[in-house]
Amino acid sequence: MKLFKLCLVVAIVFAMSGVAFAGQTFDSVKAKGFVQVGVNGDLFGFGKPDEKGVWRGLDVDTARAIAAAVFGDSNKVKFVPLTAVQRFTALQAGEVDVLCRNATQTLGRDTELGLDFVQVNYYDGQGFLVPKKLKIKRAKELDGATVCVLPGTTTELNVADYFRTNKMKMKPVVIEQNAELNKAFFAGRCDCMTSDASQLAGVRSVAPNPDDYMILPDIISKEPLAPAVRHGDNQWKDVVNFSVLAMIEAEELGITSKNVDEMLKSANPSIMRLLGVTPGNGKALGLNEKWAYNIIKQVGNYAEIFERNVGKNTPLKLERGLNALWKDGGIMYSPPLK
Repeated sequence: MKLFKLCLVVAIVFAMSGVAFAGQTFDSVKAKGFVQVGVNGDLFGFGKPDEKGVWRGLDVDTARAIAAAVFGDSNKVKFVPLTAVQRFTALQAGEVDVLCRNATQTLGRDTELGLDFVQVNYYDGQGFLVPKKLKIKRAKELDGATVCVLPGTTTELNVADYFRTNKMKMKPVVIEQNAELNKAFFAGRCDCMTSDASQLAGVRSVAPNPDDYMILPDIISKEPLAPAVRHGDNQWKDVVNFSVLAMIEAEELGITSKNVDEMLKSANPSIMRLLGVTPGNGKALGLNEKWAYNIIKQVGNYAEIFERNVGKNTPLKLERGLNALWKDGGIMYSPPLK
């Protein structure tokens, strides 16, 4: 009986400590009044300041959505530029609250690095960018090529695996800073550059002559890019996760930044729950019931952030592809928000 009581006390202590730890980041964020977000800093379309110093990009808007959910103000966010090598260490060390930096979810990163990835905000795949003058049409023609690649990335591992599997040789040129790697490629130090196809589109868009370069049709990997938080901080993970999912759900329900006020009058139960007309979701997350309304009103639904940052009317000219809603041939899908 004494042993049973002791075990019960230990279980209660662990349970209580778990609850306290679960809200650690969330409480810290609310106390300081802003969300500290690790971003790329030099990737057009995903995370980069414009000519006026205003941060732009799909990852940047994801970060703003989190701030809108927590504070009701999408501007209560501080962006911290991080290289691929720095990004996970900065998150582990608590230098940022969340990482929104075109990071691929992998088993190793989830387990060995002590991170948790949330809903994917961009499904990607690794490709190759080459000068058209080389007249290369497929990746298997790159045997013996000099390849520009960022260190500390899945890209570096994938390209080595690809060349090894296809019994091809390569000479890697490894440079940590995006801007310096781009310069090396455009200066002709590499025959090709390899990275996520979306990143290659961004690189090509800032080339001296974008039409001189092409992305090969071969995709050699799966790259689910998602925000990441520290492992074990469950309440904060929920907030970040559902901030992304709210934008996907809003697109499916036809709610946009322009019509969201009108949608408050909707009799659709799903819309009423999402916008906080029917309460419950906000309380469950520890947020104001208008958390999703604030995201949509101030940042937009997923289609809006996609199109203004990387869509067909931007220099990247990316199609929705896998990032279309499930009902439109893609794999973007939100569970019921209730």
